[in-house]
Amino acid sequence: MRYFSLRFCVTLFLASLLIPVSALAASAAASKSKPHRRLAHRPGHYRSVRYLVPRSTASRLHSRRHMYSNPYTSPTFADSTLGDSVDGEDLVVRRAAVQALGPYNGSVVVVDPANGRVLSIVNQKLAFESGFQPCSTIKLVTTVAGLTEGAITPDSSIRISRRVAFDLDHALARSNNYYFATIGDRLGFEKISHYARLMGLGEKAGWNIAGEEPGTLPPEEPKEGMGMMTSFGSGIYLTPLQLAAMVSVFANGGTLYYLQYPRTPEEIAAFQPKTKRQIDLTRYLPEIREGMNDAVEFGTARRANYGGPLPQTIYGKTGTCSDTRTPTHLGWFGSYGEIDGHKLVVVVLLTGGHSVNGPVASGIAGQVYRILGEQNYFSGQQTASAGAPLLATAF
Repeated sequence: MRYFSLRFCVTLFLASLLIPVSALAASAAASKSKPHRRLAHRPGHYRSVRYLVPRSTASRLHSRRHMYSNPYTSPTFADSTLGDSVDGEDLVVRRAAVQALGPYNGSVVVVDPANGRVLSIVNQKLAFESGFQPCSTIKLVTTVAGLTEGAITPDSSIRISRRVAFDLDHALARSNNYYFATIGDRLGFEKISHYARLMGLGEKAGWNIAGEEPGTLPPEEPKEGMGMMTSFGSGIYLTPLQLAAMVSVFANGGTLYYLQYPRTPEEIAAFQPKTKRQIDLTRYLPEIREGMNDAVEFGTARRANYGGPLPQTIYGKTGTCSDTRTPTHLGWFGSYGEIDGHKLVVVVLLTGGHSVNGPVASGIAGQVYRILGEQNYFSGQQTASAGAPLLATAF
């Protein structure tokens, strides 16, 4: 009996030594079959010693081993009315723009496309600066160049993948980068630059607007290539005023006006439209407008379609990218709305972190149209809210 008890004890002792070894071997085998995901140094992600974790998970971790890297220096929220002057502005329009912009750091420019008069500029300092990368709003220029030069037709398709092909309407609505990059590769730098200048890029949009700086066009093909230039606007710097003047061309049928910003009663009384140039877009306007409207109906600008009670149609183009010169993340929306036969151009530019983008900018523009519609602005029977701010943004 004692003999078997001794053997039993020895067996237990040896087993206790072998179990950790076998477990360690199994763990090593598992680690080889499922290696750890190493940290990818991507902006905007939480960083860990060994793991890349989802933001929702990492935001709950308070260990010093985890930190958030933000490459952007421009704030997402700020008082965008700081330093503005309301002299000469349409105060009904300004109240709507300030209310719609809310706490975001950005600019709203509202223009009458029938004559080029600037009705309001929220954040005048930002609007007058030397410009920002246009992101996908440059696709409007690419569209004009592609149609006019015959690189595309409204009905022709460009194959995006083995099973997907886009025509112009869906490419504008979905803001497909490959489609517009293909046009850039087909046309080349000189032709794209020609149409960019034709649409007012690279020069001041305004007529004697104090403080306005022109955007810029690159003197040669950017190092990123023509595809990036015609889909993201690489090498180009666009101002909100330039985008407002460009969108006015699509709204009024082909007239590029000098934007005028009358600031005194005398200037307002003496206002006369000033034409910069006529652009023959008659053949292509229906297709371009359809793509811009579909962007609002089911594409990247769906947030602009506020679904107000008044008959309304909004046409627009979003843009989202990073501007490394600042550096900042950008959200653009160039649009015009047609309500009761009256047209109004609304351009929104947002700067800040990853939370700003083209869809957010389109929602702000949609709110401008909604507020003005509710106040009967388009019918001429204005009922502005007396408490709406002109200079102070409500946080």
